[in-house]
Amino acid sequence: MANILPAKTKYRKVHKGRNRGMAKGGDTIAFGDFAIQALERGKCSASQLEAARVAINRHFKRRGKVWMRVFPQKSVTKKPAETRMGKGKGAVEYWCVIVKPATILFEASGIPESMAREAMRLADGKLPFKCRFVVREGVESL
Repeated sequence: MANILPAKTKYRKVHKGRNRGMAKGGDTIAFGDFAIQALERGKCSASQLEAARVAINRHFKRRGKVWMRVFPQKSVTKKPAETRMGKGKGAVEYWCVIVKPATILFEASGIPESMAREAMRLADGKLPFKCRFVVREGVESL
């Protein structure tokens, strides 16, 4: 399984920050006809995102097209177990994406709605927060 991470960043280690408010952008369907939208806030690691993407693609069996609308560009650091306090910030453990409510995570098109709904349900099981299935306005269900 290929690990999703940024090719280059200005700083390797970043502050934790706060995850407050609703999604400022990326909260509408832009590319496909069907999408999965986050209902809760949270942190989604690159491996969780990749697992969800693989689940969608496996269910589609190479039909249709999938867009991943979020990218893990925040590093999460961790110090080794049983280490004394101090001595600086820990090494980068994994990369994650900060998700706010209403963020569109994955989009799909070129497949029937029933197939898209099931694929997104499988992807939802891989993600650490609740999501819902959304359909673009004007798309007729097959």
